[in-house]
Amino acid sequence: MIKLGVNIDHVATIRQARRGKEPDPVWAAAICELAGADIITVHLREDRRHINDRDLRLLRRTVGTKLNLEMADTPEIVAIALEVGPEQVTLVPEKREEVTTEGGLDVRSHLDSLKAAAEKFRQAGILVSCFVDPDFDQLAASREAGAEFVELHTGAYANAAGEEAAGKELMQLRAAAERGKELGLRINAGHGLNYLNVKPVLGLPGLEELHIGHSIVSRAVFTGLASAVREMSSIILKQT
Repeated sequence: MIKLGVNIDHVATIRQARRGKEPDPVWAAAICELAGADIITVHLREDRRHINDRDLRLLRRTVGTKLNLEMADTPEIVAIALEVGPEQVTLVPEKREEVTTEGGLDVRSHLDSLKAAAEKFRQAGILVSCFVDPDFDQLAASREAGAEFVELHTGAYANAAGEEAAGKELMQLRAAAERGKELGLRINAGHGLNYLNVKPVLGLPGLEELHIGHSIVSRAVFTGLASAVREMSSIILKQT
């Protein structure tokens, strides 16, 4: 059974629009779990523009499933992750000016630093995932860094113009999933997935987790958060 990770950053984005206290992403996480989410995903950025330290610490105390922390490999965020102790960290690239994560992590170019961080997390009993493009060299580098998982960046597939282009991107994702399995990596996927384009991705070899946020929170505006989570969970269940 493929697990659904709901990224609740987008709830915090709405809160940030007024710089107030609502909607509370911690409350959103509880609703998602009650509706069947298997994983709660959040991204603690260096500038704290969405999820903040208070959110993360409360989530660690209240999430009863699996807490997946997306994060950049910086000394401050690594230290916070080790202190808070999520079940899993997903190492991602980060730019101050980006609206959302724009591409996969260049593991090869930052191998030494990522290897050191992964070793700290391993000693703390925290699973490590690298968010990477479906590129064989980045998969190999993730294995060298000590990651247990890779999360395949599905953005190029999700944004492809037309069925033919999407099909080519899907083939690349499939090849990357196969290669990752050969390297001993566990396979996750996410970015840009919605209620329509997610179905072909569910057939990726060895896929364990899907991490989806924006589409679910967008659907929740019209149907409610619990209903939006249940609908995505139902799609996953029917396809697997």
